[in-house]
Amino acid sequence: MPRTPYSRPVLAGLTALTLAAPGAAAAQWTASDDNSSWGLDVSLILEGVYYNELSHGNDSPAGFSDGHDHGHDHGHDHDHGFDDGFNMGHSELALNAQLGDLFDGVLILGFDDSDIEVEEAYLTTRALPGGFQVKAGKFLSDIGYINSRHGHDWDFVDRPLVNEYLFGDHGLQETGVQATWLAPTETYTQLGVELLQGETSGIANYEGSQSALNGQERILRDRSGPRLVTAFAKIGPDLGPDHAAQFGISGGYARSYQVTDEHSTRFEDWDGSAWFAGLDAVYKYSAGRAYGHGDWRLQGEYFYREIDVDRRDVEFTDVDRDGDPTGRNVGDVRNVQSFKNKQDGIYVQGVYGFAPRWEAGLRAEALGLSNDVGRGDGESFGASYRHSAQVTFRPVEPVFLRAQLSQNDFIDDDGHRDRGLEFMLQLNVALGAHGAHRF
Repeated sequence: MPRTPYSRPVLAGLTALTLAAPGAAAAQWTASDDNSSWGLDVSLILEGVYYNELSHGNDSPAGFSDGHDHGHDHGHDHDHGFDDGFNMGHSELALNAQLGDLFDGVLILGFDDSDIEVEEAYLTTRALPGGFQVKAGKFLSDIGYINSRHGHDWDFVDRPLVNEYLFGDHGLQETGVQATWLAPTETYTQLGVELLQGETSGIANYEGSQSALNGQERILRDRSGPRLVTAFAKIGPDLGPDHAAQFGISGGYARSYQVTDEHSTRFEDWDGSAWFAGLDAVYKYSAGRAYGHGDWRLQGEYFYREIDVDRRDVEFTDVDRDGDPTGRNVGDVRNVQSFKNKQDGIYVQGVYGFAPRWEAGLRAEALGLSNDVGRGDGESFGASYRHSAQVTFRPVEPVFLRAQLSQNDFIDDDGHRDRGLEFMLQLNVALGAHGAHRF
């Protein structure tokens, strides 16, 4: 049978809630009746990161510094928001439930030492005919390959640049509905479409209907959701028992792309639409030896994005229009322009199991090979690069320790290239029930 990138859940006759902790016996709880079978699995992913900036370079790649921080203090600085020294990384609490024969439910809470948020909360159908499945709620989009995977499934400590800077700190993560179809063929073929609200992603970047400066508010043009539509196709040919591959193509269209930059005397508004398209490929080889010894994993993705917007400056004056001599009021609209921004990015990585429980990997990335991001003036920036190497040790399956060295070769908005070097040591531990990793 051909290998498939994922397998849908199989209904068990008896379901259970299982909690496991180091040094303690597992506690189990079951419930069933004549009409239902259901249960809940709970898992906890804990992460710690030691970070050391060996040399300082440019903080952000040219052309990608605006509109991406989503309210996080660290934004897109190259240090990933870590302090030099020990940090509590990104941890997760996951709850998975089988809701009879109809649905699976998933809730994933992400947290660090200061914040907690709902990363995913969705239902998926279990019994639709013809290979169809529907997902509804908040979830990571299935565009590309790495976007839908959480940090403990990555081969490197950090997210690839193209995924982070084109789609946001958390990738393309939205509320909406996804429908997929698994073709009844020997070759694994899955087609999917997503209708997403488009509020916080890098491609939709809907900032809300109003923004303010010193209490002054004004209304930007609003569009009701869903604002973002994506589609993807994944194909996995049958390469035999030792080899597996998956090839994908995906794209999306955001009918509302809004960004507001606040300046000392004006707002700069962008309002328009955007679209993206990408290719991804993954190959895996199993040597059949103990604990991954001799295994290979090769992976790469390319994405291109185009933003078509109208830009305007909303000036402020000292004219008193509201009876407040100290207030500033919205003045004339200036510098109205229409333009397109074109950007892209790519990464290629490989990981090899050089000994039982040990693996090493290399990753090369380029961001902004196409980097036309002027404001109607035809300005273009150069490309930025990053090269990373990692070594990972897995003493037992739910635990890994990873050391990574990365060189950031970023160009800034003035055309100056400055390299930075950073070291990260990551400890990741999975506690409790944890399903098999996806392809």
